[in-house]
Amino acid sequence: HRARPGHPVNVLRTLMAVERAFGCVPDDAVPPVARALGVSEAEVAGVLSYYPDLHRTPPGRHTLRLCLGEACVANRSPRLLADVRQALGVGIGETSADGRVTVERVYCLGNCGVGPTVMLDDHIYGRVTGSELRRILEETT
Repeated sequence: HRARPGHPVNVLRTLMAVERAFGCVPDDAVPPVARALGVSEAEVAGVLSYYPDLHRTPPGRHTLRLCLGEACVANRSPRLLADVRQALGVGIGETSADGRVTVERVYCLGNCGVGPTVMLDDHIYGRVTGSELRRILEETT
């Protein structure tokens, strides 16, 4: 992905390719990516930190997305974050010690009428309570 005259480099595309190849973009990959693209390490690190779909450590086998958009917050989604911490021992942006679940924050899952909403992998759950969240998490392997 080295820049050619008249063609700007695409740091995001390069980082996505690194993630596809290695499962994540570790911090020690930033200097060689910057050198290869002819950009600063700060630019690469900035892109890496800005995009939540890029991971600095390998994500868990499952991804739990917790909606913190206005409708879900009004329906107590922050309380679910406390339940996630209790059930998994991790918060937003972290992966459980067993590598089973990575927790991510989103701001809309398009399920606003039945918040609070969570998404586990490709399955969306509405009107989630703490006990239902624990059940959903217990069913992941």
